[in-house]
Amino acid sequence: MNLLSIQSHVAYGHVGNSAAVFPLQRMGCEVWPIHTVQFSNHTGYGTWKGGVFDATMIREVIDGIAARGVLKQCDGVLSGYVGAAHVGEAILDAVARVKAHNPSAAYCCDPVIGDVGRGAFVQPGVAEFMTQRAVSAADVVTPNHFELDWLVGQSNTTPAEVLAAIDCVHGMGPRVVVVTSLRTTDTPEDAIDVVVSDHTGRFRLRTPLLPLAINGAGDMMAALFFAHYLRSASAGEALSRATSSVFGVLARTAKAGSREILLVEAQEEFVTPSTQFDAEPV
Repeated sequence: MNLLSIQSHVAYGHVGNSAAVFPLQRMGCEVWPIHTVQFSNHTGYGTWKGGVFDATMIREVIDGIAARGVLKQCDGVLSGYVGAAHVGEAILDAVARVKAHNPSAAYCCDPVIGDVGRGAFVQPGVAEFMTQRAVSAADVVTPNHFELDWLVGQSNTTPAEVLAAIDCVHGMGPRVVVVTSLRTTDTPEDAIDVVVSDHTGRFRLRTPLLPLAINGAGDMMAALFFAHYLRSASAGEALSRATSSVFGVLARTAKAGSREILLVEAQEEFVTPSTQFDAEPV
């Protein structure tokens, strides 16, 4: 499997491509990473160095890949944090080029906008780009709870409201919707939910709530789910496999008290998760 991953990159730590590329490689995927930003570290630290790449650079890299004649071998495009709206347009151009060469290729958009507690943290215009352009172009979207609310323009706190919001997102275009970091009135205080929906049904997976607040977990989850979904064509199976791996890595991270995801130290979790969680129909 060959995946084109267009996301942010940090030199220190694991978010964006730094959280997605190695897990995908460890599970046997060939990844072609293109960076939308090059930062010293993720912005959760409050300060960082580096800058945002412009749309021209991204298009030039795509041109170079296309010149190798390999776009027809690309099975999917994954995108995450977008530094500026015009960069997002370059990503959608890349998706269109890949699909022109391989009509069976899929696009997974992690519509990074913000998070519960932090609110929206993207640059002006990016949230609007996600809502108005990116989601409708995607085959798979992986919003967190905050981003689901943002996409549909209302707060969703009950299971019924969340499922209705997911239906609304389906109506925007994506055939697969994964909602991560989900807390509803039905979620126990010591747990966290993930829900996936596609034409085969809706599935929920509940894991213990770990005592940590970490950056990059959503990027890792989106990458793993996308790869497992392309391999299995089963939303429930992909959710189980991806969530089990993510939980295993985060459990190791929490136990060590690490500020960054222990991506390398816990890499066996991407192949053989230490705890297997099964998704259940809802």
